[in-house]
Order: sequence, then C-alpha cells, then structure tokens
Amino acid sequence: MDVVVAGQGYVGLPLAVRAAEAGHRVVGYDVDLHRIKQLTAGESYVEDVTSSQLGAVLDSGAYSPTADAAELAGFDIAVITVPTPLRDGVPDLTHIESCARTLATHLRPGATVILESTTYPGTTEELLLPALEQTSGLKAGVDFLAGFSPERIAPGSTRWSFEGTPKVVSGIDAKSLDVIKGFYDGIFRTTVPVSETRVAEMAKLIENTYRFVNISLVNELAMLARPLGVDIWEAIDAAATKPFGFTRFTPGPGVGGHCLPVDPMFLSWKAQRELGVPSRFVELAADVNRHMPDYVVRRLTDALDNRGTNVNGARILLLGLTYKINATDLRESPSARVAELLTGLGAEVRGADPNIAHGDATKLNVPLVDATAAQLGASDAVVLLMDHARFDLALIEKNAPYVLDCRNRLSGPNVETL
Repeated sequence: MDVVVAGQGYVGLPLAVRAAEAGHRVVGYDVDLHRIKQLTAGESYVEDVTSSQLGAVLDSGAYSPTADAAELAGFDIAVITVPTPLRDGVPDLTHIESCARTLATHLRPGATVILESTTYPGTTEELLLPALEQTSGLKAGVDFLAGFSPERIAPGSTRWSFEGTPKVVSGIDAKSLDVIKGFYDGIFRTTVPVSETRVAEMAKLIENTYRFVNISLVNELAMLARPLGVDIWEAIDAAATKPFGFTRFTPGPGVGGHCLPVDPMFLSWKAQRELGVPSRFVELAADVNRHMPDYVVRRLTDALDNRGTNVNGARILLLGLTYKINATDLRESPSARVAELLTGLGAEVRGADPNIAHGDATKLNVPLVDATAAQLGASDAVVLLMDHARFDLALIEKNAPYVLDCRNRLSGPNVETL
C-alpha cells in the first residue's frame, strides 16, 4: 500500500521505517526542512531508528522523506503523528487540524486516515473528521475510513521493541477498524482492537496518568521520608518484594518528555471544560512533580552549606540531562529547571550527558562538558540526575567531592541520595 506518515519525530519516524520494512511504499512527511535534509542524507536523529536502518529503506526506495505536500497524493493510508503540546494549560491541536486539512486535499474515496497523536477523548470525531470532510468534500464512514491508534514508544528501552509493544487500534466504524487493524497487524506482533475511538483516546491518557500519579506519589514520599529518618529507597525495595498489588516506582528530580508532563493535563482540561469538575489526582500530581527540581536544589544548597560552601559561586556539575535513562530527548526535562534555579542562585553550572550533542545543551543554557575525573574533581558538587549506562559510576564515586544522587546508583562517604 501507499502510506503517508505525517510527522517524522520520535513517533512518526520509527513507524514510517517499520512500515517500509514491512513492504509498504512510505512517504515520510514533515514541515521541518532540516529534518527532511537529515533524513534524505540517511542521518537518523531518533534513537529507535539507526542510520543503517534508515539508509536501507531509502536505498530500496520504500521510504521517501519530503516536505512537499504535493507528494502526499495517492495515499491509501495516512497516519498523523504530529505534536500536541499544551499552551498555557490548554491543549494545542492546531498541528492535527492543519495536517488533516493538508491530507484532505489528497484524500480519495476508499482511503484511510489514522490519528496517533495523543489527545483528549473525542478529538477524532470532533476535530479530525470535520477537518477532513470540510476540506475534501467527502463523508467519513461513507467515502473514507478513519480511526485512532495511540502511539506507544519507549525511547532507549532494550526490553520493549517498537513492533513488540502491543498496539491499541480503533475505528469510526467496523470497516474502518478492520482496515486499520489489518494495517497494524503487518507491523506489530499484537494488536488490541477496542470498540470506539474515544476508548482508544482514553486508554492512552490512562496509561500515562497512571505513571504520572505514581511517580508523584513516590516523589512526595521521598520528601517526607528524609525528615522522618527513613531511607526511602530501602523502603521501596522492601515494598517491592510483595508479589501482588504493588508496582515499583522510584523517586527522581521530576518528570519530562513529550508524554508525562503533558498528556494527563489533556484529561484534566477536558474534565474541567465539559464536566465542570477538576481532576484532583492529576492536578495534585502535577504540582508535586513540578516542584521536584526545587526540592533537588534545596537539598543541594543545604548540603553545600553544611560543607561550608555557598551555592553562589559554587561549581556544580549536572550529570544526565535527558528526561529518561539512556534516551537522547531533552524535551521537558527537569534538568532544565534544576539548571535554571542553580544559575539564578549564582552557581557556575555545567552539564554532562554522553547521549546528547554539545549543541543540544544550548537548550538548557549551560555549557556541556565530559564527565572526566578532572571535571568531577573540580566541582564543588555533582548531581546525578539521570543514570545513563554510559556513565562511569566508579569514576564519579572516586573523584567527585560531593554527589547528590537522584537515582540511588552510587555509594560512599561523599554520596547522598535523594
């Protein structure tokens, strides 16, 4: 089939490459010209797609990246994987609507449009279908098919592959579901059909809200445990020995990425707007997680004071700047807020992260260095924000005069855990 994947980011590019590997003719569409140039040159910027994989589907002709909307003509299936950010707490779905209208100019009878972008329940029916119908003049469920299938990616995960992660699928009617399921059956090992698009949209929000709320819970417990004289990490390990009714979550400096800080707020916004009721768990969790960088900085400031060093003028080295272990993604990373707070207090802040290019650190407004013995030893304090596998933990323990370990990976007299 002729497939269009609109949006070539962390979600769209793996899908486009996997669909091409599965035998489809795939056009990878993105309005970002820099991305298209990189893709055309065979350079992958997504950790779940290697440059060799990308090169193979380019060389075979199965995958064609483009920023030219005219090249979208003739598609059998189009998948929308564009961003859905929050703007002042309000979901911004302009990328979905704009993309839908662009695709609609090439929409033919019998074609299928699938939305993968995370959003609130009702978006497929209330926004996607009207945009497609108004621009194309075709009728959903009569002239064309449509549905929603939430993305599920785990950047940097070695346990769950892209195609090995079960895929939830839905359609606006039985025929749409049948076609959409058939498409994804050829890409994923397992598909999970549900009765309607609202269920699939809600399922995605449940997944991420579950993680969001539980992370906020252990973060709050970590802040309570210390003044109570309790080692929160040992307590969590002990609780995790229970073989039922418990899932292990651990504290950290906050949450980041394109999902956790954003997706639960879609549900909160929808509940307030349509039902007039607050989503209290989500809002409380957001407040706890939002303030974790402040807690990290307070702990670090207190530790420096106890060592006779003022944070103003102190040399601070932040280790692990991405939002997730072994990932390359800086989006919404709590490291940015930690760096901002420390800089505001007058500290001399540097960052070290083997997973990102030096130029990417400009987004955090801190110079990027390598975590060498010299850099570690020259710091008044080191903060382990993300415990990437590429860090030499023994080197950190040996050379850093003081470490605030937010991941409970280090030990020694110079180490304090979050």
